[in-house]
Amino acid sequence: MKTKLLFTAFAASLLSLAATAMAQEMSYPEKCKGMDMAKMGTSSGGGMKMDMAMEEMGAYQKATMEGMKSMHDDMMQGMMQKDADVAFVCGMIAHHMGAISMSEAELKYGDNKEAKAMARKVIDAQKKEIAQMTKWVNKEAK
Repeated sequence: MKTKLLFTAFAASLLSLAATAMAQEMSYPEKCKGMDMAKMGTSSGGGMKMDMAMEEMGAYQKATMEGMKSMHDDMMQGMMQKDADVAFVCGMIAHHMGAISMSEAELKYGDNKEAKAMARKVIDAQKKEIAQMTKWVNKEAK
């Protein structure tokens, strides 16, 4: 019994360390961090003070932000589904649509051949996955 408890505790510790290591490997790169959205605050009506920030953005940033807003709204709707599986898949469809929108903005405004090649790969992969997930939702969602 004591051995079994020790083994269980050891296994749990290993899983915790693995999860921590994975989270560290997947951390957001410092060089990707730009405008601190939290510092933008909120207006008295509760909405973000995006008008001023949008005025300061270039065409690429505006295109990307529009796509991200649409993605966020759709993800939030999808995640409100009562069935966890349906909510996950609906949220992922919106997430993938956001990736396509960002990739299309890269193709339109980007200059780097390697970045544009990544964008094309994202579009191709995400479209296939969206089709697969949409088919699943249409079959499984009640």
